[in-house]
Amino acid sequence: MLVGIIRLWKRRRTAVVALALVGVGAGTFGLTRLGRTAPKVPTAEVKSGEFVDFVQLRGEVRALKSITLVAPSGAGEIQIVELAKNGALIKKGDLLARFDSTNMQRTLEQKRTELKQAEAEIERIRAQGQLTEEQTQTDLVKVRYDVERARLEASKSEILSQIEGEKARLSLANAEQKQREVEEKLRTDRVAAEADVAARKQKREKALYEVRQAERSLEALALHAPVDGMVSLLQNWRGGGMFGQAPEWRQGDRAWPGAGIAELPDLNTMRVSAQIEEADRGRLRPGQSVEVRVDAVPDKQFSGRVEEISTLARLDFSSWPPPKNFTLLVQLGESEARLRPGMSASARVITDKLRDSILIPAEAVFYKAGRIVVYVFRGSEFEERPITVARRNASQVQVARGVQPGERVATRDPSLLQPPAGAP
Repeated sequence: MLVGIIRLWKRRRTAVVALALVGVGAGTFGLTRLGRTAPKVPTAEVKSGEFVDFVQLRGEVRALKSITLVAPSGAGEIQIVELAKNGALIKKGDLLARFDSTNMQRTLEQKRTELKQAEAEIERIRAQGQLTEEQTQTDLVKVRYDVERARLEASKSEILSQIEGEKARLSLANAEQKQREVEEKLRTDRVAAEADVAARKQKREKALYEVRQAERSLEALALHAPVDGMVSLLQNWRGGGMFGQAPEWRQGDRAWPGAGIAELPDLNTMRVSAQIEEADRGRLRPGQSVEVRVDAVPDKQFSGRVEEISTLARLDFSSWPPPKNFTLLVQLGESEARLRPGMSASARVITDKLRDSILIPAEAVFYKAGRIVVYVFRGSEFEERPITVARRNASQVQVARGVQPGERVATRDPSLLQPPAGAP
């Protein structure tokens, strides 16, 4: 009985061991087979589709129209006490910046005092002229009375002696002369008073002009938005910074007369501006489709078209020798509230589209001994095969001959990644 149990146990152990050996063998065979057939370098499939030829550009978002708000010119250097935040959306009439008004308030009070003094001086001159004229009028009434009395006495000359008559005529002549003198004095006093008042009026007008100018200068210390827009603070070139990277204006900075503080770009005129090389100028023209990606808005792709290309090229001195670049403007097909002037963007200008093309990745093309080749994966090996390239862009190559859709090509050079034939 015991011997039978032992024999049965041995037979079962032998079967388990045999099954284990079969499993190990199958696994080893599978791994060997997989190792023989699986490519050791990354590959990509040759596809048939539409080839899109394009020119890749880098640029930035700009507004064609904008309003620049500057520090007032009649207040000297003044300190910024209030300032809107950069990028803030504001409405027409909203406060954008306010400057320190202490000195201007003092100047305005001084000018108002000078105006009041000029007006008081005019009133004094008028009152004095009125008193003088009234006194002269009194003197004129008196001399006229004397003239009439002398004329009456002179009319008696026929019944008086010759001497008395001559005296009466002399008295009349003296009275008439005195009347003319008083009348002339009245006239000259009026002219002098009017001239004095006119001079005081000029002084008052000057004081009034200075008061109004001070009031306008005081009002100019508060910059209000003339239109709806977005605040784009400009750079304070006196604020330092390395390599021309001056800081933006901040609250507490002192601004010089006429300094540009901020811009209000018209968001309806947003464009993407980019520089194109002279070699690409002939491939681009207004109206071509453009795909735009803005770095600060990564979740959206914008469509647009080439709106304008500059006629003249300008030298770009950021490198040496300076290349000649043209300026290209892209009009976006839709607006986006998140777009801001100065944002960096990439633009892909579509220059051509070819249907039913054989396409492979650009990294799958290699240059060997003056030939353009690809490595096609066949069975367990890569076959070097020459191809004819029809067109290419930054990411894809259109193949005229050499490969067929469905084949797989290496995206890295297998000769650099695989050991040579016969190596262990």
